[in-house]
Amino acid sequence: MNPVEEYQSPNLQRSRRYAMTALIIAVLAWVALMISAKLLPDYVWLIHILMLGAEAGVVGGLADWYAITVLFRNPFGRIPIPKFLKDHTEIIPRNKARIAESMGRFVQENFLSPQIVEKSLMQTDLSLAVGKWLAKPQNNAQVTQVIQQTVPKIFEFVGQEQVGRFIQSNSVQWVRNTKINNLASEMIRAVLENDFHQDVLQRGLDLAHEWVMTHPEQTRELTRTLFKELGVWKLAKGASWIGIDVQQRTIDSLIGRVESMLADPEHPWRQKVEEIGQHLMQELANNESTASIRLNNTKDALLDSPQVLNFISGAVGILCNAIREDLLKPDSGIAQNLRVAIQQVGENIMSNDAIRQLMNEKISGIAVNLSDQYSEKVIRFISERIHEWDSREMIDKIENEVGGDLHMIRVNGVVVGAFIGLVLGIIRALVDVAF
Repeated sequence: MNPVEEYQSPNLQRSRRYAMTALIIAVLAWVALMISAKLLPDYVWLIHILMLGAEAGVVGGLADWYAITVLFRNPFGRIPIPKFLKDHTEIIPRNKARIAESMGRFVQENFLSPQIVEKSLMQTDLSLAVGKWLAKPQNNAQVTQVIQQTVPKIFEFVGQEQVGRFIQSNSVQWVRNTKINNLASEMIRAVLENDFHQDVLQRGLDLAHEWVMTHPEQTRELTRTLFKELGVWKLAKGASWIGIDVQQRTIDSLIGRVESMLADPEHPWRQKVEEIGQHLMQELANNESTASIRLNNTKDALLDSPQVLNFISGAVGILCNAIREDLLKPDSGIAQNLRVAIQQVGENIMSNDAIRQLMNEKISGIAVNLSDQYSEKVIRFISERIHEWDSREMIDKIENEVGGDLHMIRVNGVVVGAFIGLVLGIIRALVDVAF
């Protein structure tokens, strides 16, 4: 027998016992009162009142038993009964398809429709809730613990030789099939449009100027090395005999150039950097340009080099092992930094209203879009699963969940029926006395 069929919840078993006990008491009381009417004729008027209550209790209990039973099964078994009666038994199994469709529509209309999702999210500051949750030490510690337990297992799985070769082979193939010139072009575009290159150049010039001004001896040593590499050191040294310090003039000229670039945002050298960047971006955007072909050929040459691939694989392996070993330590530094970072993220989300509003808008937009795209598939999945359920299994599941309350209705049927019977019996006795 199916284990689902054998199992009955304690609540269902208890309710069935109560219902059966109430019905048996009503039947026994009815039989005992019928016998008492014969044995005690002087009290027949009172016994008839009580007997009517017992009869009504039996009828109420049996009627409710029948009403509850036909929801799940045919109480007549193989006994031939009229069609109009049989058609209204096993109501749930007969209407399984309609129930599946109704449940699907109910979930869609009340939980997954874009309007409901959008309305629910508009009434909830989800990002604030996330921020508060992340900011709590016990929660960010829990997240960190999950990372500590999961990441080493992932690295251990990826570190297996066969899996590693599979990942490397597919990664190399993916990179080989990818035109990285387009990716490089878009990266340059992002840098130029956000003036990030100007910020980097400004910072670089600041550092270079500061270093040259504070390290004069190292600066002269660098220029001396540069002159030697260019083959003009002897000429510069000879010029010093006639009072011309070529090294210092070179340094002063360099400092002057740097200072002029720092002072003038429209300096020609800055404009030249901008022009070079724009030209390179346009060149890389064209798959047939010389720059694009050279870049992709360089990529392919690197991928064809076993030494390069072995170096990358080795470096990645060393990094993964280092991270894995650190995360496995009880006092993991990475885990501690992660916990602090997660808590800071939560606190920053809580304190930044603009970020929270942006996050809520994005989350709401994504959720509405997903509900619009996938709600039908979710509903279809629910309906299909219900269609696939075995009728017997479905009945047992439903009965185990709600059968306890349904069978208590049988108890109510006996009690309420008996009470109504007593009231009717009293009314009839009063009518007999009056007339």
